[in-house]
Amino acid sequence: MAGEIIKVLLVEDNPGDVLLLQELLKDVTAVVVDLIPVEQLNEALNYLSNNSFDVMLLDLSLPDSQGLETFIKAHNQAKSTPIIVLTGINDETLALRAMQQGAQDYLVKGQVTGDLLVRCMRYAIERQRIEDALRQSEERFRVALKNSPIFVFNQDEELRYTWVYNPAFGFKAEEMLGKRDSELIPLENAHHLTAIKLSVLVTGVGTRDEVAITTAQGTRYYDLTVEPLRNESQQVIGITCACIDISDRKLADDTIREQAALLDIATDAILVRDLENKILYWNKAAENLYGWQAAEARGKNTSELLYDDEHPPEIEAAFLNVIRKGKWQGELTKVTKTGKEILVSSRWNLVCDGQGKPKSILTVDTDITEKKRLESQLFRAQRLESIGTLASGIAHDLNNILTPILAGAQLLPLKFPDADERTLHLLEILEINAKRGADLVKQVLSFARGVEGKHINLQLRHLIMEVAKVLKETFPKSIQVSIDVPQDLWMISGDGTQIHQVLMNLCVNARDAMPNGGTLSISANNLYIDENYARMNLEAQVGPYAVITVADTGVGIPREILDRIFEPFFTTKEVGQGTGLGLSTVIGIIKSHGGFVNVHSEVGVGTEFQVYLPAVEGMETPSPEEPKAIAASGETILVVDDEPAIQDIIRTSLETHNYKTIIAGDGIEAIALYAKHMDQISIVLMDLMLPTLDGLTAIRTLRKINPKVKIVATSGLMSSNKLEALAESGVTTFLPKPYTINELLLTIQKLNS
Repeated sequence: MAGEIIKVLLVEDNPGDVLLLQELLKDVTAVVVDLIPVEQLNEALNYLSNNSFDVMLLDLSLPDSQGLETFIKAHNQAKSTPIIVLTGINDETLALRAMQQGAQDYLVKGQVTGDLLVRCMRYAIERQRIEDALRQSEERFRVALKNSPIFVFNQDEELRYTWVYNPAFGFKAEEMLGKRDSELIPLENAHHLTAIKLSVLVTGVGTRDEVAITTAQGTRYYDLTVEPLRNESQQVIGITCACIDISDRKLADDTIREQAALLDIATDAILVRDLENKILYWNKAAENLYGWQAAEARGKNTSELLYDDEHPPEIEAAFLNVIRKGKWQGELTKVTKTGKEILVSSRWNLVCDGQGKPKSILTVDTDITEKKRLESQLFRAQRLESIGTLASGIAHDLNNILTPILAGAQLLPLKFPDADERTLHLLEILEINAKRGADLVKQVLSFARGVEGKHINLQLRHLIMEVAKVLKETFPKSIQVSIDVPQDLWMISGDGTQIHQVLMNLCVNARDAMPNGGTLSISANNLYIDENYARMNLEAQVGPYAVITVADTGVGIPREILDRIFEPFFTTKEVGQGTGLGLSTVIGIIKSHGGFVNVHSEVGVGTEFQVYLPAVEGMETPSPEEPKAIAASGETILVVDDEPAIQDIIRTSLETHNYKTIIAGDGIEAIALYAKHMDQISIVLMDLMLPTLDGLTAIRTLRKINPKVKIVATSGLMSSNKLEALAESGVTTFLPKPYTINELLLTIQKLNS
C-alpha cells in the first residue's frame, strides 16, 4: 500500500547484482524499499546485532562464507528476521535445502522483477509474523500444560494412545503410548472409559463425565472431557481428551456434606452472610432460635430479620472489628420472628477466599437469655450479702459526716457576708466537694441495688485502688490492708460492676477468715501465658493476662473441701452468716470474662486467690520484654514432683531446650536417685508438697549428702514461715507454681551462672 516502507538488508558481494536489484526496486511505486547492501556475512551479522530489518536478501556464496552454512549462521543470529535466499540457476537445490532449514523463500538471479521481489518480501514478512505468533501460542500452551494438573492425550480409532502430556494413573507417557485402557487399568474401569470414548467416536459429539480409576495408590476420581479428533476432510479419526484429578475436591465435597449435617444437628444457631449482610447459610438451630425458616432467611439482610434498629451501633462496631482482626465475640440483643427479644453470645469469624480476600462472615449464636437471668438473680442476691451491708453502713456514716460539712459550707457565706473573695472561693470549693461526696454515696447505693453495665476496656489498677479505699475505711483496724499494683498493669475488657463485686467478695471472705486480725494483700501483675503454662492449667489459653492476687493470713481452707468452695450454696459459715453464693458468683463472673481462678490454701497459714483475666490492647505503658533463656549444654536436672502430668511437661520442656532430666515422684526416690547420679546432676527442681517425705525434709537430706547441691524449690503456695525454713536450709531460689517455661529456664540459668 502507498507509504509502506520495507527495511531490507541485502547480503551480496557481486556489485552488478546489487545494482540490478536497486534498479528493479526504483520501478516499484507501491512501497518504499530502504535497501542496506553489505558484501560479507560478518558485516551482515554486525548489522543484525544492532539493527532490526523487515527482511534479509541473502546470497549463499560470499567471500567469508559458502553454501548452506551461510544461511544457518544468518538464521541463528536473527531468528525473527525472515530470510529470502538469492541463488543462481544451478543452485536451486541448495536454496531448497535452505528453505528446509527455515528460509521463507528463494529467488533465482536473472529471473527477478521488481514486483516479484516486493511480493516475495511481503509474503516472507507475513509468513514470519504468522510463524512467530504460532510459536508463541504453542509455547504458552506448553507452559500452561506443564504448570497445570490436566492430563491431555489423543487416541486413535482403536482407542490406542497416540500422544500423552502430563500422564496420570501412575504411568509414564512412554508406558501408555500404543496401548488401550484395558492394558493399563482394571477392566471394570476400562470398560466404563471405553464406553464413553466409543460413544464420541460413533456420534462425533463430545461429552464430559466423572470417572473413577483404581490405581496402586487407591481409587482416584477424574473429570474427563472427550472430543472427536477430525482430519482435513472432517472425518473422525480418533479422540482428544482432557482429564483432571478431582479426588481432593470429592473428598472436600463429602466432608462439606458431613459438616453440613453436623451443623444442622448443632444446638447453636449458625449462619453465614456476605459482606453486604445478605444471609447465605442458616442452620436448623437458627430456625429454632429465631423462628425464620432457612428458605425465608436466605438472601435477606440480617438487619431486617434480627434487629429492631436497622443499623445498631454495636453491630457496626463488631463488623469493623471482624474485618480488621478476623474475629469478634460478645453479647448481642436480637429479636425473633415473633418480635421477642433474646440475648445471645455471638462469635464472628471472617471467611476468606483462596487469595486471602474477605468474602463472608460465619456467626455462631448461643441463647444466653435464661442464663443471664439466673446470673442476674445470683449477682443480686450476692450484692445484698457482700455489698449491701457495707453500702448501707458507708452511706449512713458518710451522710452523717457530709451533712454538717455541706450545711456549714452553705451557711458560712451567710455568717460572714463581708468575707473576701478568696475565702468565698474556698467555701465554694468545700461545698462542691461535699456534694461530690454525697454523689459518691448515691453511686454506692445504686451499685448495691444492682445497676448493670456492659463490657468496656477497664484499667484494673483504678478498680483495685477504689476497693482498697473502701476496705481501709470499713474493715476492722486489726486487719492491715496491703496494696501492690504496678503503674503499667495491662487493661482488660469487662464489666466494672462485676469485677468490683469479685474483688469485694474475695476481700469480705478474707476478712471473715481473720476474726482476730491479720494481713489482707491485694496485688496485680502482667503475665504472658505460654504453651507450657497452658498445659499445666487446662483453663488457661496462650496469651496476655492481667492477674489479681487476693491473699490473707487467716484460718485457711481444709484440703478436703477445697474442691467444693466454688459450688453454689456451699458454705462453711454458720446458718445466717452467708448464702454460699460468694465464690460461685466469683467463678461465674470470671469465666464470663474469659478468665479463670486459681486458689491455694493452707490451714492455719492463709489463703490466696489468683484471678486471671485476658488482657486487651490499650495498656498505659508497654510491658518490657521478658529476657530469653539461652540454650543449655546438656546439663542434667533432677525433677521431683508427684504429679505425672507435671513430670511429663517439665521433662519435655527441659529436654526441648537441651537439658537432660531424671524424674522422681517423692522425696525418698529423689534422695536415692541423687545419691546414684550425684556427679551428673547439675540442679534439683524440688516440689515442696510431696507424699511420703515432704520436699523440705528431702532438701535437708540432699544438703547433708552434698552441701553444695543447687536446688530450685517450687510450690503452689508458700507461707512466710516455710520460706524462712527454706532459707535456713540453704535454699534461696523459689519458683511459685504455675510458671512459664521461660521463667523456669531463666531460674535454672541464673542458678547455674
